[in-house]
Amino acid sequence: MNSDGRPSIRIDFVSDVVCPWCAIGLQSLEQAIARVGDAVRVELHFQPFELNPGLADAGEDVIDHLVEKYGISEAQVKQNSEAIRARGADLGFSFDMQRRRRIWNTFDAHRLLHWAETQDLDRQRALKHALLRAYFSDGENVSDHEALARIAASVGLDAERAREVLASGEYAEAVREREQFYTGNGISAVPSTIFNERHLIQGGQPVEQFERVIRQLSVASAGGAGNGAA
Repeated sequence: MNSDGRPSIRIDFVSDVVCPWCAIGLQSLEQAIARVGDAVRVELHFQPFELNPGLADAGEDVIDHLVEKYGISEAQVKQNSEAIRARGADLGFSFDMQRRRRIWNTFDAHRLLHWAETQDLDRQRALKHALLRAYFSDGENVSDHEALARIAASVGLDAERAREVLASGEYAEAVREREQFYTGNGISAVPSTIFNERHLIQGGQPVEQFERVIRQLSVASAGGAGNGAA
């Protein structure tokens, strides 16, 4: 229970900024939080996961990458992309598959998100959204330091400090530790949404499922049970 009398729920959203289902999952989760409203105090943290940690700085053509990684045809890639675009549109997120031509290494983006968390959770949340839009809607290179600094500045973070973080390698060890913590605890696919460090939902689930879990946990928290999600 929070000090103001409201139930309090911690949510850790484990994801990557080049993962389309992570964009969908976040939209769905946040709409569920909005439906519950002020009845619950939600503390949302973004945790790092790299879909392709070994990806070179130059990135890869996204279609070639998906064909090789998943063993599917180019036609299947395009079909899947259209399904993702439509699902995103239903939730208010714009996927521009014509602009998203390459997939990039995201380690530095995760370092920037970690730094943002040390500043303010709302800033981290805003940066997460800005990075997802930059990649999926605008087709930007989210491994490029200057692009990352500009994106950070767009949500009110200090661009010069962002450049310092990116150039110095700050938070690299902390990000690696968090990645290893989650993979070591069985997280192998994203998005993975963890409620109160105990209850796991995987994938870009419907708004209703996230809402149901939040309401169940809020009732449990209010009753002191601490355990209410299926």
